[in-house]
Amino acid sequence: MSVVLREHHDGVALITINRPQARNAINAEAALALAGIVAEVERDASVQVAILTGAGDKAFCAGADLKELASGSAPGGRSTSEGGFAGFVHAPREKLWIAAVNGAAVAGGFELVLACDFAIASVNAVFALPEVKRGLAATAGGVWRLPRSIPRGAALEMIATGESIDASEALRLGLVNRVMAPEHLIPEAMRIAALVAANAPLALRASLALARRAFDLKDAVLRAEADAAGRRVMASADAREGPRAFAEHRPPRWTGA
Repeated sequence: MSVVLREHHDGVALITINRPQARNAINAEAALALAGIVAEVERDASVQVAILTGAGDKAFCAGADLKELASGSAPGGRSTSEGGFAGFVHAPREKLWIAAVNGAAVAGGFELVLACDFAIASVNAVFALPEVKRGLAATAGGVWRLPRSIPRGAALEMIATGESIDASEALRLGLVNRVMAPEHLIPEAMRIAALVAANAPLALRASLALARRAFDLKDAVLRAEADAAGRRVMASADAREGPRAFAEHRPPRWTGA
């Protein structure tokens, strides 16, 4: 059985880390599989948005497979050269990625969540960066993405103590967008993803590219890049199709060009 599953639903890819017996921890096989699927999703013009989740109801992902590491495997075996940990946290992506957190998201598993564009969670979800408890550091994105995602003091407390927070606290801090009953988690993620997939692909990618860099660039640079992106979008066939479809009271037929 594949350690990472991919399903396709009308412009939405549902990606599932499929190692529930190991709390969906990332081993070398899973890292290579996820890296390959990320590349496939990014190349697939029929996919506009991806959902990342874990199999079962106990864990989204428990981070690196420490049993594999303890067995003497190479320390970097759960990473890839381009994607970093799990072949995902540093992988170049243009599509929107949503984390659907169905249980524990700890250590590298939490870093997978932070690498997604946003997250929704089950009421059973918990989040933690416990690396300091094990003599390690959350350097696969956790120590800099968490302070960008929640208030600085709350982030530093989580990083320094290694303690966890539950789904309700994650919602209060803005770490997740909404909290659902377990049985409604994937349907809700699919509902949101379908709204995204219905939009114009070129405009969506251009908007995401700028929004993701909002913390990194000064306003003047962002404005210049936004102006350039706006010209590309306005020159596209999709920019003509959108108003035409609205005027004709019909769904738009996007070409992505």
